[in-house]
Amino acid sequence: MDWKLLRKAIANELEENLLPFWRERCFDPTRGGFVAEIDNYGNVREDAPHGLILNSRLLWTFAALYRHLGDERDLELARRAFDTLEASFRDQEHGGYFWRIDAKGRSTDRIKKTYGQAFCVYALSEYHLATGDQEAFEAATELAGLLDHHTRDNDDGGYVETRDSDWLPAADLRLSDRDLVAPRSMNNHLHLLEAFTNLQRAQATDANKMRLYELVEVFGREILEPDGHGLQLQHFFDDRWRCLSDTRTYGHDIEAAWLLGEAAEVLDDAHLQSRVDAWSASLARSVLAAGVDHEGGLAYEGRGETVINADRDWWCQAEAVVGFWHVYKLTGERVFSETAFGVWQFISTRVVDHTHGEWFWRVRADGTVDETEPKVSEWKGPYHTVRMCLEMLRRLDEGTIGEKP
Repeated sequence: MDWKLLRKAIANELEENLLPFWRERCFDPTRGGFVAEIDNYGNVREDAPHGLILNSRLLWTFAALYRHLGDERDLELARRAFDTLEASFRDQEHGGYFWRIDAKGRSTDRIKKTYGQAFCVYALSEYHLATGDQEAFEAATELAGLLDHHTRDNDDGGYVETRDSDWLPAADLRLSDRDLVAPRSMNNHLHLLEAFTNLQRAQATDANKMRLYELVEVFGREILEPDGHGLQLQHFFDDRWRCLSDTRTYGHDIEAAWLLGEAAEVLDDAHLQSRVDAWSASLARSVLAAGVDHEGGLAYEGRGETVINADRDWWCQAEAVVGFWHVYKLTGERVFSETAFGVWQFISTRVVDHTHGEWFWRVRADGTVDETEPKVSEWKGPYHTVRMCLEMLRRLDEGTIGEKP
């Protein structure tokens, strides 16, 4: 596929499918804020609880859209998301943000999952970048300080998974019911890396520079592991960084390939950039060898070099397009640009819902579409899909290797 045609196709997906869906169907005109759950066919579940992840990702998305496209509709929705986050999720007593509120806006789960706090730092930083709002930047900075004080491990490095509402140790360490009970995880640190990268982009400080350096070193020292084709990410760890799991998620591996690159770029350290670029290429080689199928789709989970869950979830496909393109630009190896094209073709023909809008949650291993999962929920929002479009449009506008944009 010609890269100019790829750009046109992704721009069309953003403008004709994703933006109408999220601009017009996700906000709640009756109670304010946003709807918490919409099924695959467009039906709203009125009593669904509202999760921090969806709301923080909505804030990031509309702020990023406004920063890149300048459309006042996105600014209005970003303000709505910021107001919702601050009024309904912020813990005025202990600081940080609640994990979940009910349909009437009452907090029902006040636990401080570090992953959720990281997405708030990410979103608040983006809102500041888009609007210059100082309150948002101060909130992001305050939250980063709380994470340092209450969740950072000063002895062994990294951050603990979860704290109770008052930031004391929590009994349940899991991010979700499907996760292993473990005090450290790759997923948590990947999104802290993403958050602190955006905070440093919003305003460079020595404190945030130190956080980013430490997180990159944690990846290099504890999380990245050699396999038969390159590198992969180990997933769960005890509090001394001993690995507790033997599986990998291909979507996280290829997402890390470009998020680690972003962190090194923001730090503007040539030596670090060189190391991280090598990691990124190695991660992409491993994912390509083990996780991409003959249709161009990216499998969900593997063990070593064997796929153990061949479902093609929406977010893995989105991250694969950006990750493989990123590594193509690093290496000039056309196999990576061709793989990015292939994943995009799989998305456009198999994952995009051309009837009801947005993307299906997954294409199952047997090739059928899973229509039982919602289009909007605590875990499914516009973050992966819209971000892929914005990232690829920016990167494609820079041209391909040997060509001018």
